[in-house]
Amino acid sequence: MAALVSNPQMLTKQSHSNYKKEQFWRKESLNLERKFGLCVKLYNHEKLWRSQVEKEWRLKAFWANVSQPETVEMEHINDVDELEAVLSRARTLSQPIIIEWMASWCRKCIYLKPKLEKLAAEYNNRTKFYYVDVNKVPQTLVKRGNISKMPTIQLWKEGEMKEEVIGGHKGWLVIEEVRELINKHV
Repeated sequence: MAALVSNPQMLTKQSHSNYKKEQFWRKESLNLERKFGLCVKLYNHEKLWRSQVEKEWRLKAFWANVSQPETVEMEHINDVDELEAVLSRARTLSQPIIIEWMASWCRKCIYLKPKLEKLAAEYNNRTKFYYVDVNKVPQTLVKRGNISKMPTIQLWKEGEMKEEVIGGHKGWLVIEEVRELINKHV
């Protein structure tokens, strides 16, 4: 009963009238509701056929909020002037911004980018996410960010860098640290 997919699906299971199986399906549908926030509807149709009662269970799962995007693409910063424009926009909106300093050859950086884009979807209106590929930009921009290791994820607010996470450890830990930074400054 582990058939979860990204689109709403209808799962059908036919079973003979057996109390244990019936109990299992009811229990699993409740677990789906609790664990994944799914709205689960259970239908029970009885059919008589050769003196056996056959039950057909249908499970329909709908995700609660499909109006929000799952990921938000991070915008690229190419030079110091773009960084200053982004910082001034964030200052006028009084929003913090997240900048990932990465390199195209860095495996951790490539691994973290889609995870940060998912995190950007969570904080869509409260924080903007950007990235800088340090091999494709002038070194003055890299010096402005005071970057020494990769990947470095920085939180900027009011025109200056407030905190940073250097992502040399596990990806989920880095994302949790970035989430804590955002919650602290939002």
